[in-house]
Amino acid sequence: MKKITILLLILLSFSAESFAQHSVAREWNDELLDAIRVDYARPTVHARNLFHSSVLMYDAWAIFDSQAETVFLGKTFGGYTCNFNGIAFPTDVAAARHEIISYAMLRLLNHRFANSPGSATSLPAFSALFNSYGYDDTFVSTDYSTDSYAALGNYIAAEMIAFGEQDGSRETTSYDNEFYSPVNAPLLLDVYEETNDLIDPNRWQPLNFVSYVDQSGNPAPHPNFTPEFLSPEWGEVTPYCLEVQDLQILNNGFNSWVYNDPGDPVYIQNSNEDGIDDPYKWHFALVAAWSAQLDPADPTEIDISPGAIGNFDSANYPDTFTEYKAFYDFFNGGDAGTGHALNPSTNAPYAPQMVKRADYARVLAEFWADGPDSETPPGHWFSIMNYVSDHPQVEKKLGGQGPLLSDLEWDVKCYLTLGGAMHDSAVDTWGIKGYYDYLRPISAIRYMAGKGQSTDMGLPSYDPHGLPLIPGYIELIEVGDPLAGASNENVDRIKIKAWKGPDFINDPTTDIAGVDWIIGTHWWPYQRASFVTPPFAGYVSGHSTFSRAAAETLTQLTGDPFFPGGMGTFDIQQDNFLVFEKGPSAPFTLQWATYRDASDQTSLSRIWGGIHPPIDDIRGRIIGEKIGNDAFNLSLQYFNGTLSVNPVEVSDALKVYPVPFNESVTISHNFNDLIKVEFIGIDGKKLMEISQLEARTEITTTQLSSGIYFAKFMDQNNNVISIKKVLKN
Repeated sequence: MKKITILLLILLSFSAESFAQHSVAREWNDELLDAIRVDYARPTVHARNLFHSSVLMYDAWAIFDSQAETVFLGKTFGGYTCNFNGIAFPTDVAAARHEIISYAMLRLLNHRFANSPGSATSLPAFSALFNSYGYDDTFVSTDYSTDSYAALGNYIAAEMIAFGEQDGSRETTSYDNEFYSPVNAPLLLDVYEETNDLIDPNRWQPLNFVSYVDQSGNPAPHPNFTPEFLSPEWGEVTPYCLEVQDLQILNNGFNSWVYNDPGDPVYIQNSNEDGIDDPYKWHFALVAAWSAQLDPADPTEIDISPGAIGNFDSANYPDTFTEYKAFYDFFNGGDAGTGHALNPSTNAPYAPQMVKRADYARVLAEFWADGPDSETPPGHWFSIMNYVSDHPQVEKKLGGQGPLLSDLEWDVKCYLTLGGAMHDSAVDTWGIKGYYDYLRPISAIRYMAGKGQSTDMGLPSYDPHGLPLIPGYIELIEVGDPLAGASNENVDRIKIKAWKGPDFINDPTTDIAGVDWIIGTHWWPYQRASFVTPPFAGYVSGHSTFSRAAAETLTQLTGDPFFPGGMGTFDIQQDNFLVFEKGPSAPFTLQWATYRDASDQTSLSRIWGGIHPPIDDIRGRIIGEKIGNDAFNLSLQYFNGTLSVNPVEVSDALKVYPVPFNESVTISHNFNDLIKVEFIGIDGKKLMEISQLEARTEITTTQLSSGIYFAKFMDQNNNVISIKKVLKN
C-alpha cells in the first residue's frame, strides 16, 4: 500500500460522516500537503514551508480583525521588515480574506515547489484550485495602494519569498551545507564490510547505496549514491518561538546554533569488561534486542488498547541511566506507560485489544515512518490536526473556551500555532543534530559487532568496544553453529538474533524476512534496503521532537488532551499495509487515547524500526514539549494583540494570587496610578473589568468559566502596565 494513501485513510477511519465545506485556508493546506508528498523528503524544509504558508494565511485574516495583530505583514520579524501602509477595510471581509490568501498561497507555493521532482503534478494543482475560485492568475501586481486585495496577496507572498532568501535556510543555494563535512567514510551497503571498525563510533556515518530511493519515493540521480547530511546548519534559521536566552553557539568543526542544548549523548566507554553496564552499549543493544520482536511467527501477544499502554507523565521521563533501564522494557519492548482507566468521553473502560507484538511493532515502524509518498513528520501532524478539525465532536473554541470560531479563524490560528511548533522543532533539533553529529544504530551496531564482545576477557573476540553478550540475543558463534561457515571462518564472531533484513525479501507482497540469528556485522534496521536510515545524525530524534511538540500544541488548541470521542483509531488490514514485506498477519486497529500517547508511540516506533536508540528519544520529547507550549503561548499574544505591548517589569510590585484560582482572585500592588484590570479570554475578547483597584482587591470570578485568561492592568491613561496569564480551575 502506498503511504500517500495512509493519511487519507486515517482521516476517513476516524469518522464515517462527510466533511463539511472547508475554509480556503484548509483547501490551500491540503494542496501544500499533497505537494510535500511528491517532493524530496526534507523535514526541515517542509516544516518551514508549512510555517511560512501558515503565517501568510493568518496575517491575511488578522489585518481585518479588531483585536489580533499580524506576525509578518507590517512587522519586523527575525530582523526582516515587511512594510505595510494599510488597505481599505472591505465591505465583504470574508471575500477579501479569501482573495488575499489565495493570491499569496499561489505565489509562495509556485516559488517553493518550482524545482520539486513533483512539480509537474503540484504546480497545475495549485493553479486548478486558484482558478476554481474565479481569480486571474495573470494578475501579478504587488501595488496594493489601489486597495487591491489580489495585489496585497501578491505583495505579502513576495515579501515572504524575500524573507526566505535571508532567513538562514540557504534556500537560494538549494538548502546546501556551507561548512559541515562528515568525519567518517561512508558505510558501503552493496557489500557486507566484515568490519566497520575504522570509524569514530561517536560520530555520524554516511551510507552509500547502489540504488537509493528517498523517504518520499524519489530515486537517486545516479548509482552508488551517498546522501549528504540534511540541514546540519539549520539552527541558524530564523525561529518563531525559540528564545535567544536558550541559544548557544557551539563549535564542533563549525559554529552551530543550538537552542535548548540537551547535553552530550552517551559515548562509548573504553573500560574493561563493562559490557551492558556501558550506557552506550545498553542503548544500542536495546535496539538490536527489539529487532528480535519483528517476526510474526512469534506468538507473543500484547494489549495495544489505550487501557493498557500510554498515559506516562512526562514529568517522570528518565534522566539517569538507572531510570532509562526502568523506563524501557529491554526484553519485551515498550515503555512504562500503564494506560488509561476510563475513556472520558464514554466514561467506560477501553476494551482490550490483543495483537501479536511483532505485527504491532512492524506496523508502528511503517505507520510513523512517513514514507514513501508521505508528508514527513511535520506534515503528518498537520493531517492529524485537520482530522481533529473535521471531527463532529470537536467544538472550535480556542483552548476549549469562549465562542465558537468560524472555520477560517479556527484554521488560521491552529495552522499558525502548529506551523510555528513544527518549524521551531526543526530549527532546534537539526541544530543539535549538526553539532553533536551522533551516529545511527546501523553504524554503532555493526561497529561494535566487528570489534567483538565487551563482556568477558576470558572469552574469544574480546574488545572494550565490542557488543555486550546477552544470552538469547547477542552471542558468539561456535563450532557447529549454522553461521560458522564451511571452514569455520565465522567462529568466535558476534551473532545477533534480529530481523534478517532485505536480503531475505524478493517479493514484498508475499515474503517475510522473519527473525533469526545473523552475523552481527550484517544487522539491518527494519527499513527498505533502498533507504535504510535517514541521511542525518540521530541525536536528538526529529520524530520525538516534532510529535511531542505537536501533541502539546493540539492539547492546548483544543483544550483537551484526548482525541475527539476519547480515542483516535486507524484500521490496519491484514497483509495489506507493510511496504517492504508482507503483513501484518492479522487485522487490528491502532488506537490512541491522547495526542501525547500518539506522540509517545511515534517515539517507540523509531526504536522498533532500528532508527534511534532511547538516548535520542527522551531528550527530543522534552524539547518538543517545551516548544509546543511556547508556540501556543506566543500565538495567544498575536491573537490577543498583546505582543506589541511593552509593559513595565512589575513582578515584585504587582501580584495576582492564587493561581490557579477558583471563585475569587486577589490583586495586590503598590502603584499609585493603577486603576483597572481587564480579564481577557484566549480568543481576545474582554470578559470582565474591575476599576478603581485598591492596594489589595479581592475580585469575585464566578462569572468566569474554567480556563486560561489574560489579566491586563492599566493606568488612568489606559496605558498597559502589565499583562499576566492566569488560570481558573
